[in-house]
Amino acid sequence: MRLSIIIPVLNSHEVLRRQLINFEKIGLPAETELILVDDGSDPSIENTSSLPVTILQTHDTRPWTWALARNVGARVAKGDQLLMYDLDHIVTYDLLHFVLRHDEPRIHFRREFGVLDETGVLRKDWETLRSYGLTMHRKRIESHHNSFAMKRDLFWKLGGYREDLIGNPYPQGEDSDFYRKWVAYSHKTCIPSCEGPTLYVFPTGRFCGDVDFNPHGLFHDLSRKSTWNYWWNRQRNQECQPALQKT
Repeated sequence: MRLSIIIPVLNSHEVLRRQLINFEKIGLPAETELILVDDGSDPSIENTSSLPVTILQTHDTRPWTWALARNVGARVAKGDQLLMYDLDHIVTYDLLHFVLRHDEPRIHFRREFGVLDETGVLRKDWETLRSYGLTMHRKRIESHHNSFAMKRDLFWKLGGYREDLIGNPYPQGEDSDFYRKWVAYSHKTCIPSCEGPTLYVFPTGRFCGDVDFNPHGLFHDLSRKSTWNYWWNRQRNQECQPALQKT
């Protein structure tokens, strides 16, 4: 098996349906498996497509256990390469085949905003993005440390994601911890991360002016409003400014 795609899913049934339509449109390349890890959804997720999909159940209803879900997927993955990203991200035909053609230790992706509409079609026009809550008129955003392709052996050599941080306030920092381990490995070995094609992402949260913004109720309702969250603190400070100016 060449590639294992691993996506955690929590109470995002409509987005999952659209994602599966997208996979039907672009096709799963040969030697590729799609693994969905149900991170405690109620009701449990189902494969609504004609594609062969592996669904794993964590049966863990604690908040923010996506790190556990990713590790669960990696443990059963058969691919030499793992492609990991969150359900609010959208892969394309070009991205999948780039990963398959490039035998790199790690691949990261530039990102642009996009949405999958009700028919599973990728929309990138400004009017559609604005209807999903996007407030900033920008095309490209920063690469996402938690969206990457990586050799499976390297993933485990780095230790996978820390599960002992589950239970801490959001954000627990599993993604930053894993990225730091990669950076240390990269510096030690002089092996860089290769940049791949565009990975699209739904406008949500801070990109729409509120860290909990959930366009059309498509995603889970776990709150990101925590004093540990830099973006939540920044949002609160901005909300306080008008009130301070009036006093």
